[in-house]
Amino acid sequence: GEAIGPDLFSFYRSIGINMKQLYGSTETAVFVCLQPDHEARADTVGVPCEGVEIKLSETGEILVKSPGLLKGYYKNEAATAEVLTADGWYHTSDAGFIDASGHLKIIDRVKDVGRLKGGAHDGAMFAPKYVENKLKFFSHIKEAVAYGDQRERVCVMVNIDFEAVGNWAERRNLPYAGYTDLAQKPEVYELIRECVEKVNADLSRDELLAGSQISRFLVLHKELDADDGELTRTNKVRRGFIAEKYGVLVEALYGGKAEQYIQTQVKFEDGRTGSVSATLKLSDAKTFTPVKAAA
Repeated sequence: GEAIGPDLFSFYRSIGINMKQLYGSTETAVFVCLQPDHEARADTVGVPCEGVEIKLSETGEILVKSPGLLKGYYKNEAATAEVLTADGWYHTSDAGFIDASGHLKIIDRVKDVGRLKGGAHDGAMFAPKYVENKLKFFSHIKEAVAYGDQRERVCVMVNIDFEAVGNWAERRNLPYAGYTDLAQKPEVYELIRECVEKVNADLSRDELLAGSQISRFLVLHKELDADDGELTRTNKVRRGFIAEKYGVLVEALYGGKAEQYIQTQVKFEDGRTGSVSATLKLSDAKTFTPVKAAA
């Protein structure tokens, strides 16, 4: 499964359940890492279990060696050779790193990890899903799509959670006519900016990922939808498709524009099609000087 949000993790631990996170797969006989007692954290998967060795490749891929590794895939030598080296290391296809306390931190699938290009963070690792998940931990953000591979900086498009932000607006007597109207309210932008800048502050304390701080963001005028091809049927963002569909917004973010008009075709539940349009605001976000870990 996926990592759960820190709010759920903290809740279960606060009521006395010794919930921990672990990491493993069928090929590793499940266990690779587990959080020891008194070392349960929301953003790691623990330390290597007894008898398990971990190393990182040049691309940041996690390689595992242990007595519990698979001998091979049944009647599939080619697939076995792809994941298991001659000297017994298993390719997990996950990217991550060991933090200062010896805990493994998973950041993304290796195939999705990119690099920033140019500027002060040239060559820095960029893990879009890691950034997106940090944003989605906030109750006011339903979806996020991050871009930055082969670019100088990271920019993000955000979907607000209509119910959560709607309740927030009503408590403040802030009127709105629907999703598009609410999403573009200046007050909502400030709310999302706070979330973005909290993520940036957190990233600044991560030596490898400090370059992934978000420079600019916008709030989309419609909710991302599987019926419109923007999400998979299991609600994973189709980052490449979205970049193409909303290319004018991506370029506006990187071009430094303050606003951008867009009209988008949508499909309704009854099968009808229509369009929704808006002039979106594009905002800068505060970034923070990376904090070096203590020796």
